[in-house]
This record gives sequence, C-alpha cells and structure tokens, in this order.
Amino acid sequence: MKDHHVKLTETDREILKSYSTMLEGLSMYLGEGYELVLHSLEDYSSSAVKVIHGLHTGRTEGAPLTDLALDLLEEMQKEDADSRGITYFTHNKKGEPLKSVTIPVRGEKDRIIGLLCINFYLNTPFSEYISNFVACGLKPQEQYENRKENFSSSSVELLEDMVEEIRREVIEDKDIPTSNRNKEIIQRLYQKGVYNMKDAVVRTAEILGISKNTVYLHLRNLEQE
Repeated sequence: MKDHHVKLTETDREILKSYSTMLEGLSMYLGEGYELVLHSLEDYSSSAVKVIHGLHTGRTEGAPLTDLALDLLEEMQKEDADSRGITYFTHNKKGEPLKSVTIPVRGEKDRIIGLLCINFYLNTPFSEYISNFVACGLKPQEQYENRKENFSSSSVELLEDMVEEIRREVIEDKDIPTSNRNKEIIQRLYQKGVYNMKDAVVRTAEILGISKNTVYLHLRNLEQE
C-alpha cells in the first residue's frame, strides 16, 4: 500500500476548514440519522478533524482512519478512479447497518488531502427521519417561515422574475406614490444584490420602460446614503 500522508499547505488547510463549516449546515439539513466525518490525511492516526453525530460509530474528533478508508483511498488514487467518491454498505461495531459514501477532498495540485465520509444509520426510525423534513420536526432556531424561491434556468430569467415580482409588490402597496415606484423597485432590487449580476441595469431599464441612466442615477443615490 502506498503512503498517502500529505503535508498540508495553508491553502489546503483553508479548503478543509471550508468543508468543516459546510458539514455543519449539511448536518442541519439531513438530521441526526446521518453521521458526518471529515478526515485530514496529514496524520492517519488522528485524522478525524470534524465529527458530527458520531454516536452511530462511536467516533469523536481525533479518531484514526478506518481500515476500509485506507483501502478506499488506495482505489481513489488510481488514474481511472471515479473522482466523485465511493458508495457502499457496512456495519458499525454493534452490527447495525449503515449506508456510506467516502468522497475525496482535493487540495492544491489536485492532491487528495482529506476524506469526507457520510454514514446513514439505516435503523433510524422512519418517523424520526421524516420529521426532519417537515416544520414540526425542526428545532426552534431552525424554524423559518415558508419562503418563495425562484429556480430560474438562466440569469436573464431570474432577473426578469425578480423585477416583475418586486414591481407587483410595489404597485400593490398603496402607500407608495406613483412617482416613486420606479425608485422603490430599484432600491429593493439593490438591497437584494441584483445589480451584481451582468446586464442587470439594462434589463431593469427595459422592463420598467425607463432609461439606463435613470437606473444608474437611483443606484448612485443609494450608494451615497
């Protein structure tokens, strides 16, 4: 077996740090039936740098790579290996079933610097599993009102949808004078970061039937406030 220990660069460490942060959000979404483990290949003997819901395997941060992880790493290093990761079924020490995936984390020069392992505890009660995907199953700090989300196929479609939606909101608001509607629409779009998108000013002007110079004027005033 090859020695895959790696000396991490500062960039590699930042990449692993970003994965660690990502796991926190992923855990909030998936729920406690999923164990998430991030390994650093700098030290096999204490490779686990992030462990969430480790009760399913008994692991904590500082745990070593498993024997299977070492074998999978060997497979991932092959030239024709699937870079997406490897999915498999296994069991914990108690003999309880897990569905798992091990995903390579790549750093500078496309080196594998870590492994992201996700284990789903297959004995998770269905009621517990499904409760994570409905509002009543969320913790108080995770509960948010239902929000509309535009799954647009292009930036142009997204921009048009947002302009039209905000224009409707402004028109329906009787407290906003007709003379201030375009300014209000542009302000709300500005607050949503729309003008970081390419050609947003031009498309806004076309949809609202005003000149792009007028849009720029309103934006300059907003930036000065």
